[in-house]
Amino acid sequence: MIEKILVPVLGESITEATVAKWLKKKGDRVEVDEAIIELETDKVNLEVPSPVNGTLSEINAKDGETVEVGALLGSISQSDDQVVEKREIKKIQPNKSENNVVNLDIGKKEPKVIEETIKEEAAEAEPLILTKEVNEDKPNFSNKNNQTLSPAVRKIVVENKINLESVRGSGKEGRVLKGDLIGIMGVNPQPSERKTKYGQEERIKMSRLRQTIAKRLKQAQENAALLTTFNEVDMTNIMEMRKENQEDFQSRYEIKLGFMSFFVKACVAALKTFPSVNAEIDGDEIIYKNYYNISFAVGTEKGLVVPVLRDADELSFADIEKNIKTISEKARDGKITIEDLQGGTFTISNGGVYGSMLSTPILNLPQSGVLGMHNIVERPIVVDGEIKIRPIMYLALSYDHRIIDGKESVSFLKMVKENLEDPRRLFLNI
Repeated sequence: MIEKILVPVLGESITEATVAKWLKKKGDRVEVDEAIIELETDKVNLEVPSPVNGTLSEINAKDGETVEVGALLGSISQSDDQVVEKREIKKIQPNKSENNVVNLDIGKKEPKVIEETIKEEAAEAEPLILTKEVNEDKPNFSNKNNQTLSPAVRKIVVENKINLESVRGSGKEGRVLKGDLIGIMGVNPQPSERKTKYGQEERIKMSRLRQTIAKRLKQAQENAALLTTFNEVDMTNIMEMRKENQEDFQSRYEIKLGFMSFFVKACVAALKTFPSVNAEIDGDEIIYKNYYNISFAVGTEKGLVVPVLRDADELSFADIEKNIKTISEKARDGKITIEDLQGGTFTISNGGVYGSMLSTPILNLPQSGVLGMHNIVERPIVVDGEIKIRPIMYLALSYDHRIIDGKESVSFLKMVKENLEDPRRLFLNI
């Protein structure tokens, strides 16, 4: 019996994908629902599972090939013998020892024999490879004079990975001094490993996700009348509120109280007051969104993705924190879906986690506004006529000037600032 592997429906407006890689080779046995191929779309990567148990008998689409929805990727053959064999395998119950070690090859041995077999296998194991790899990366501190090294010398040794066995100390009783390391540090450094491995330059084809990011960012610059307004927020009250309530919040809701829930709440309150910031342009019409789906940027190894926190106005602080954590983990693990990325009405981008002091975020079309968060730095400010040191964050609101006037954008950001500086307003709905 032959079962076809087809390109599944990929989501709204997505008609094709690229074969990223086959996770199985021709002739490999596969189990039902086991991932066998990874596809790359404009927005996410997804794994296609095996529809049946059997053997991968045919591969019709090679790595890097572009395939359309419904196209044939390969075939899985399933013989009667394999079906019978699979049914027999399901009847076998794996045996476990007290330390939860599973041995499927024990057969019908007595429990005592099983335990002895597991102990023998554990005793024969030689987990030395990891130790060897770690030791190779560390500097050699086996020198007999190691105990007498000064902190400054130790720091130089660690940072430059100097082998003390090759250094002859000039200090008392052969002690290694800082001056003894100068000659070694004066040696010209080796060429970068990447240059040695790949040469002067590399030419690598952009992934579909990276191509989509580049295309959409360029469209935002060309199609929208981009403008950015700035403000600053004193984070003192939020930081104190988090510190005072963190333990109780975490014990009750099993999630930490972060900054994002405050920013989401503050933005939703401002969006309700200034609906044009939550709207979008469609031809010669303006679509006002009376729901609040907050997109938030997440950096992954494959690029930036912007999943959506749906109906944020109906979520509590705990719900916001839990949903953001769940969606962010899905994005970083490559398990994000098309549905997770669609339907946003306003975006929050936190460049502060990477140390950004100030930026001009770019729109996530077709949305009309994006708020940029930045790092928190202690700065001198005037409070009641006195100079005080306060934790300050710079805020940036980029918006589409075709639909949002300057007065609205500045007022929107000012309201966000006021809600953050006095977070009690978020609970009183004022």
